[in-house]
This record gives sequence, C-alpha cells and structure tokens, in this order.
Amino acid sequence: MSNVRLAIVYYSTYGTNQQMAETAAEAAREVGAEVRLRRVRETAPPEVVRTQEAWAAQVERSAQIPEATPDDMEWANAFLFSTPTRFGGAASQMRAFIDTLGGLWAQGKLADKPVSAMTSAQNPHGGQETTLQSLYFTFMHWGSILVPPGYTDPSIFGAGGNPYGSSVTAAGAPVGEEAKAAIRHQARRLVEVAAKLNG
Repeated sequence: MSNVRLAIVYYSTYGTNQQMAETAAEAAREVGAEVRLRRVRETAPPEVVRTQEAWAAQVERSAQIPEATPDDMEWANAFLFSTPTRFGGAASQMRAFIDTLGGLWAQGKLADKPVSAMTSAQNPHGGQETTLQSLYFTFMHWGSILVPPGYTDPSIFGAGGNPYGSSVTAAGAPVGEEAKAAIRHQARRLVEVAAKLNG
C-alpha cells in the first residue's frame, strides 16, 4: 500500500491524543503507508498553559513533532484527525488549524481524499460522538470521503471502540490496550480504503 500518503493531524492537551495519533501512525506504517505525524499549533496563551503543569509538560513533550501545515494536507491522499472533545466539539486549536485550509478547499485539493477522526474526553459521555460528527460535517464540506470504522472489527466493541471513530476516556493517562486495538483497526481500515481509491 505504498501509494498511500497519510497525514495524521492531532491536538493534545495532556497527551492522550498524541498517544492515539502515534498508535495510528505505527499501525498505518505497518501496512505500508507513508505517514506524516503532525501536531496542530498551541493557540492558548503561554501564561494560561503554564497554569496547568500537565498542559505545560505536554507542550514540551510534543515540541519535536512538526506542526501541521496546509502543505501536509496537499501532500496527503488520506487524512486522520485526533482531537480532544471541548463542549461537544473539537478543541479550538484543531478548529483554528482547519480554518487555515480554506484555500485548499476552494481549489478542490481536499476533495476525494478518504478521512477519519478520533477523539477523547475526560468522562464517558463528554461529547465524543458529537465531536466526531461535527468533524465529519466539515469533511463533507470538503468533499472528502468519510471512512469511519463502523462495526467492522471486534475491537470496536471494546474500550475505545466507537463506530464513528476511536473514542478514549482519559485525561493524560496511558491509552489502554483495548483502545489501542480499536485505533489500530481504524488506521488500517483507512489505509486499505485509501489504497483502493488510489490504485
């Protein structure tokens, strides 16, 4: 599946979505995709970030990962997004990045590319599904091809499994093996669909 160029774009406040994105990147590479792992820029003021030790530590921990750019989106022929849930929607940092893509959208450079999304929240009913659905609404405006995991693997029935996209309940804690299994399946499925579309 060397014809797949996958951009994995994430935002992570405490590290959960970075773990999710890294798990997905590993799974995608294992099935032959070329992967760019990219974080979106932190838009919260540094003085606010510094008020929470775990948040400041995550900014430092992820500093070596390149920031996502529109060029990464143009390069890719498949996308996987991962973001925390904020009040039932994607984190503002992720929305800010998406708002930079209007030029590519206007040129049709996001259309016809398969896309999937993942999320996390601190509690089980913290808006994970609405976050994923709201991202998919955006991707439909782009003309992208939605590739949710659906109930296509037993891992979807475990912790972290969700037919809309992997959904982890955590706040900086290590992502568990059941959730990682669902993430790996989602990443592999996205790569497989992208390979067929780009074949």
